[in-house]
Parts: sequence; C-alpha cells; structure tokens
Amino acid sequence: MDAEALAGLAGERVDHRFKGLPPDADGLTVGELAAQRRNLFTDGFTTPVLALSAERLEHNLKLMETYAARHGLAFAPHGKTSMAPQLFHRQIEHGAWGITLAVPHQVRVARAFGVRRVFLANELVDAAALRWISAQLDADPDFRFLCYVDSVRGVELMDAALTGAGASRPLDVVVELAAGEGARTGVRTEAECTAVADAVAGARTLRLVGVAGYEGEVPAADPERVRAYLRRLVALAAGFDKEGRFAGAGLDEIVVSAGGSAWFDAVADVFAGIPELSVPVLKLLRSGAYVSHDDGHYRELTPFNRVPEEGALEPAFRLWTQVVSRPSAEQAFANAGKRDAAYDLHLPFAQVVRRDGTERPATGIEVTALSDQHAWLRTGPDADLEAGDWVGLGLSHPCTSFDKWPLIPLVRADGTVVDYIRTYF
Repeated sequence: MDAEALAGLAGERVDHRFKGLPPDADGLTVGELAAQRRNLFTDGFTTPVLALSAERLEHNLKLMETYAARHGLAFAPHGKTSMAPQLFHRQIEHGAWGITLAVPHQVRVARAFGVRRVFLANELVDAAALRWISAQLDADPDFRFLCYVDSVRGVELMDAALTGAGASRPLDVVVELAAGEGARTGVRTEAECTAVADAVAGARTLRLVGVAGYEGEVPAADPERVRAYLRRLVALAAGFDKEGRFAGAGLDEIVVSAGGSAWFDAVADVFAGIPELSVPVLKLLRSGAYVSHDDGHYRELTPFNRVPEEGALEPAFRLWTQVVSRPSAEQAFANAGKRDAAYDLHLPFAQVVRRDGTERPATGIEVTALSDQHAWLRTGPDADLEAGDWVGLGLSHPCTSFDKWPLIPLVRADGTVVDYIRTYF
C-alpha cells in the first residue's frame, strides 16, 4: 500500500465533522491528537462515541491470518465491512492477498491508498467505472482487478465500454454461480454459466480466470446445503478447466472464490477437496466482518462456534452512550440512536455501566428500541442507573457500524486512545 497516502491521514484536521471527539481538539491534526494519548472516559470525548478495541482488533487479525494459512487459503477480506484504509493495510500486513470490495467508489478509495489487488464481488456494467478501471490497469502493470460476470448482456456491456476506452489490458472476470433460486446475483444454472463463459471468450477485452460465489445467500442455509452449493462451485471450475476454457489465456492460476463470515469453515472444508487442475488454484476466501466481529449476528453464526479448537473471534466495538433521561423506574433514555448504532439485524446490547470511573455489568438493562438519536432502555428492579451514567453497548452486524463513524478512536483496554481509524463510505 501507499505509505505516504496512509501517513497523510494523520494530517487531517479534527473539527465538527467527526462526532464524539473532544471539542477542545478542534484544529489539531489527527496525528497530534493521537500523540496526546487521551483517555476515552476522562479527557473530553463526548457521547455518543464509538470505540474500537486495539487489543481485540489485533487478536482478530492474527486469528484469521493463522486460519487462512492453516487451511491453504488465500485471503481477500471484504473491505466494504469497514472501508478503512488503515485496516486494509493491517489486513495486508497480516497476510491478505488483497481486498474484496463491492462497488466502484470503494475501488477508488482502495486505489487512492495503493491497494494492488482488488476482487470486486459484484457485477460491473457501469461504462464510466469500467473506463476508469481500464485506465488504472493500463497505467499500473502491478494492479490486479477481478470482478463477477453473470449474464451475456453484462459481458456485452463490459466489452463495449472497454473497447470504447481503448483498453490494452483485458479485464479479469469470474463467472458467479448463484447460491440457488431466489438468491441474490449470479447465474442460476450450469448451462447458463457455459453461455456466459462463451460470451467472455468472444470478448477481446475480457479474460475468464475462474469462478466465484457467495454461500451466505444459500436459501435456508445449513451445513449440508452450504457444502452442496460449494461443491457445485468447485465442479463448475473443474468442468470449465476440462473443457479448456482457461487454456490459452496465459493464466498462472485459476481462481475459485467464496466466503462470507458465517460459513468460512465450510469453504475451507470443500476447497480442501478441489482436484488438481491444469494450473494451480487460487483458493480465495473473502470473509471480512472478522475485523471487528460483533456481539450479535456474527457472534451467533461464526464458524468458530462450530469448530472451537480453531480459536475464537472477539467483538471489538463498543458504543458508549450516556443516560440523559430517567423518567420512571422502568425506563431510561440514552443519547445514541439510529444515527450511531447498527440496527439492521439486531438492536444493541447493554453490556456495562460506568459511573465515577467505576465500571460494572449492565444488570437489568435492555435496549428495546432506537429513535434517531435515542436508545430506549427498559430497566428492571435490579438496574442501578442514573442520569449521567455512561452505558457501553455491544453492536450487531459491523457492516453498518463503520459507515456511521468517519473517525473511530482505537482504544486500549485502559481507555487510552492510541489512534483514529478513518472510514470512507
């Protein structure tokens, strides 16, 4: 990655754009504020404020690096989870092959910070975006870019745009196999996959390099259904290779890719059985939510629950909010709402209460609803809660946590803020 671009993040000025930061830090650069090593709880941060645990982040990075290596997988974590170049850098430092993204804007962010390998886990038919990517490929021989194709029409649109752009390097594509009827994108049948592959072969500007899919979209997913889909994906790659569809393209490797954050154990198991093909196979895992993990959706679904001997991810986010109203013994309101907390899959979870520098479990406290700027708290008879208390909330589904906070304090267990993570959504 581009060290100069990353270092430039520290030069951005702190001001009203970044919620939760100390008002008296206005005018400082991010680097100057980080160097002060302020304490999240005592040095001027205002609620609500989202904190990312430094220790848990490092633990999660190391765990997935080890997991991928143990199972012989290349790793391109889905960066749309965080859209944080500093975290892209940390992931690549921890062995990531590259970064997976979802839309052209995200690719522009990655390229601005020097990411050399991008897997776009989506179809791409936007002519303006294709022209820009073609220019990136032509200008940088070290830049590798792959994306999905799932229709003959999509292939025609891509070829027309790239031809019009005068592309000199072909764009690498993988046929996306849908996870089943009613799933999201992807080709529904193997016969249609063949038709799409034929279209790619007829397009001068495209090169077929493999197959891919997303097992998280398998309808009524369970271990056997997920593995059955992944076996179809592997069989598709092997069939394409036997038919010579990768021959003559000058490939050093055939790409077979899958992997969300709920079933990567199944991906590891099935990909371990990929047969020998005409050239080596790049077994590319794309799980991305592991960086921060969470206290809800992925904590329940993580494969490490099924294979505990592999280790365990740790939830790294905590949203600190403050009780602003205690209208009755059964109810309280804190000053964090939909603008601040992920809520698309589960409501936040009350975990701890801080008062006068002392932290204790949030016994008898439950988040029951979110307004735009308020969390509704139900309080039982054993809840000790007063106006002014800080309440630490666990969050579900990290994908929609990062996008609400453009600058996130990276915090040690003792409350010391050691850095600030810049996000771009």
